Amino acid sequence: MNKAVIPVAGLGTRLLPATKSQPKEMLPVGRKPIVQYIVEELIRIGIEEILFITGPGKTSIENHFGVNYELVQTLREKGKEELLAELEFDRVPAQYYYTHQRQLLGLGHAVLCSRSFADDEPFVVALGDSIIGLNAQSDIVRRMQRCFVEKGCVAVIAFEQVSNEKVHQYGIAQPKSNGEFFELSDIVEKPTLQEAPSNLAVAARYVFSPKIFAALDRTEPGKGGEIQLTDAIRLLIKEGGKVWGVQLGVNERRHDIGNFGSYFRAFTEFALADEKYGESLREYIATLNKG
Repeated sequence: MNKAVIPVAGLGTRLLPATKSQPKEMLPVGRKPIVQYIVEELIRIGIEEILFITGPGKTSIENHFGVNYELVQTLREKGKEELLAELEFDRVPAQYYYTHQRQLLGLGHAVLCSRSFADDEPFVVALGDSIIGLNAQSDIVRRMQRCFVEKGCVAVIAFEQVSNEKVHQYGIAQPKSNGEFFELSDIVEKPTLQEAPSNLAVAARYVFSPKIFAALDRTEPGKGGEIQLTDAIRLLIKEGGKVWGVQLGVNERRHDIGNFGSYFRAFTEFALADEKYGESLREYIATLNKG
């Protein structure tokens, strides 16, 4: 399993005006843009081909992962080897592909755009605005891939425990059992607290068999004409497909960059963990607290 899809077509309206002229996924968290953490996470576990599902105004993502030979040459001529090392991510042995989601009709529709890329192979979907673990030090996708093979699944989904106050914001698992790995009997999209079958929320990582495309083809559009990925997953379960969940570990907290509150928290946490500047930043914040 060496293919992954990263949907990055969303408009990022909850982060305006910062996202008016640049993609949300290119906002920096610490030293890197959000989407770079996700790509590095995937490459670290052996993903070799990555498809970005893009939209209007997203060309900077393609530019970021392309090699800027003029910049490389300038840094080399000036002897700035330490800065050249920061650009190693654009020379990794992975192939990048890009396709446009011409209409923003939901996450399910974005996944449908990857049909020809996936072909008849299982593939990973990693949402482009969610970093898993501090500095993306997570092997959740590797564990999901193992579960997919060992359990003969049609889909595997990452989940994290959320507070009761947040269950209405996510797709929530109805597990058949407890534990790190569990089979799903259902998944409920944004339930009320009273309706929620658990507090296990979908955590931005999926592994799918190609059967997801047939399920998406038969999924009726919902509000705003959007095709919901959750509805297609429920259809797979209803038709007898094995859909399993894998829980994030203690050190694999999801950083969901969906609004300024979560963005500020993620940036602060990553900056404080910076090897060079983290300690001085911590000292500076302490002076602000004294004031």
